Amino acid sequence: MPVPSSTRAAVLRAHGEPLTIEEIPLPGECAPGAAIVRVRCATLCATDVHLWSGAMSFPGMLPMVLGHEMVGTVEAVGPGTVDALGREIKEGDRIGWSESVCGHCHGCTVLRSPVACSDRGYGFRQRSDRWPYATAGLAEYNYVGPGALKVVLPDDVDDTWAAGAGCAVKTVLRAFDRAGGVRPGASVVVQGAGALGIVATAVARTSGAGTVVTVGAPDSRLELARRFGADVTIGLDGDAASRVAAVMDATGGRGADLVLDLAGAPGVGAEAVEMAAQGGTFVVVGSTGPVPEPIPLGTVMGKEMAVVGSLNGDVGDYYRAVEFLRVFQSRFAWDELFSEPVGLAGASEALASMSRLEQVKPVIHPWLP
Repeated sequence: MPVPSSTRAAVLRAHGEPLTIEEIPLPGECAPGAAIVRVRCATLCATDVHLWSGAMSFPGMLPMVLGHEMVGTVEAVGPGTVDALGREIKEGDRIGWSESVCGHCHGCTVLRSPVACSDRGYGFRQRSDRWPYATAGLAEYNYVGPGALKVVLPDDVDDTWAAGAGCAVKTVLRAFDRAGGVRPGASVVVQGAGALGIVATAVARTSGAGTVVTVGAPDSRLELARRFGADVTIGLDGDAASRVAAVMDATGGRGADLVLDLAGAPGVGAEAVEMAAQGGTFVVVGSTGPVPEPIPLGTVMGKEMAVVGSLNGDVGDYYRAVEFLRVFQSRFAWDELFSEPVGLAGASEALASMSRLEQVKPVIHPWLP
């Protein structure tokens, strides 16, 4: 089969405006270590919504193709292309891939942390009018470069699950790892009831937490959180003091041993510190905006808290995310996180719907009409 030289894609040309369906080039051939992939499925992330709306923006980013959670079937491979475990990648293989890394900067070599790569690449960092053009999920084909961290996927993990593992699930697993895990019987508060918050609720439940509290909105998401393991859910209709009081009530007055910010909303940091127990840990995951977030340092000191930042995840986290979904597929109905798939023409409305909190995880099948 001839390698395609172009692909249909949903291109973002103006923030907040509908995406335009365009034909964009593909590289003519695969470099060593690279692949051209037929995208089977992409799932949308809150970052995609922020980029679309302009809440997250940087100079010279447009035009671009959104989507950094995707799964595809290999159409062509360059010489020596292997996945993160050294397995040969062949035409016809189903793969997922994480962001690309350079492999030789201080972060990659001295820190030994791909997350710290100084040239860490996502599809959304690549303009669609510059080589290699098609590197993001809202396209029929992708060029998966040599530095992209690829994983051959097990057959018993659905496309949507594997796509969502590429950012949402791996981000959550890394956050728990950065926190040092969950001690048996510990109390955990999850701030946020989006995809990350729901997954974090499930991770806390399966990690042996004694009490799991999920804070967020709307009510439909809190109901979903209960199905994914929350003992207590707290809405956002009250004020911060009422939410802190509810956490104290749920934890016998001690507060939470572990609090995870997966919301990034104003005020979550101060609330997390107040909700935390003596010696508790607060993991900052969702607060990605440029606005400073005040927290009471005296309380952090007095409680002898640990405050930890956690940024996304690397290919190891991605591999573990796929395995987490696979191992617990009979415990949790993962499909409940995902909406009915739409084609590229429906991507604009899916982004708008997600921004209105109407969908947890929209699904784009690029080959649907």
